[in-house]
Amino acid sequence: MTLPINSEQARLLHSIFTLSIEREHRTTRAVIEAIPLNAGDYRPDSVSKTAMELAWHIAASEKRFLEGVINGGFNFDPITRPESVRNSADLAKWYEDVFQGVFPRLQQLSPEQLTKSIDFRGMYERPAVMYLQSALSHSIHHRGQLSTYLRPMGAKVPAIYGESYDSAEAKKAAK
Repeated sequence: MTLPINSEQARLLHSIFTLSIEREHRTTRAVIEAIPLNAGDYRPDSVSKTAMELAWHIAASEKRFLEGVINGGFNFDPITRPESVRNSADLAKWYEDVFQGVFPRLQQLSPEQLTKSIDFRGMYERPAVMYLQSALSHSIHHRGQLSTYLRPMGAKVPAIYGESYDSAEAKKAAK
């Protein structure tokens, strides 16, 4: 069942979600960049994704969600990690490059594009703009998982929503 949404509602939600997506993107990139270059294979448990697998999942899924909204439909073909993405620095660059290519197009969507109903794997249909919330929730959820990998890998946890212990300690040390 599709939730009805009008143009004015879609514009308001679009404005809210794109501001959040831009802010959350910076935070997610900081978490990806915090993965030590030599620790991408770290996993907290044998059934968990490695740090790089989880970081790739975040980046590729965000690309899929945002492009799906822009294109008015989802392409579920696998997004294969390029051979050039070998560590967290490479992935952070790829993530930023994709974002810089997608975000301006996302900002320009018309009310008609935002209210268009889009099917998600035959499970449900929603107005396109609502998938921006799905993209946010998905990335934030998995970023939280990834942030719990950092200290066991010997890394520092960046500020996410306010200071982290590590960012506060770095600030103290800088004084």
